[in-house]
Amino acid sequence: MTDTAADRRMLEALVCPVTHAVLTWDPERRELISKAAHLAFPVRDGIPVMLVSEARKLD
Repeated sequence: MTDTAADRRMLEALVCPVTHAVLTWDPERRELISKAAHLAFPVRDGIPVMLVSEARKLD
């Protein structure tokens, strides 16, 4: 994801598939973070992968 207005609007529309909580963007790791579910969802080629099976568990 790049930092464009369209990308920011898309990020605001996405929620965690587990908790439906708001996600935050981690630009260094290129992940969407669900603090509520303690999961990090990858963004590959600009496309968020919102599958729990693809998410990284956060400590």
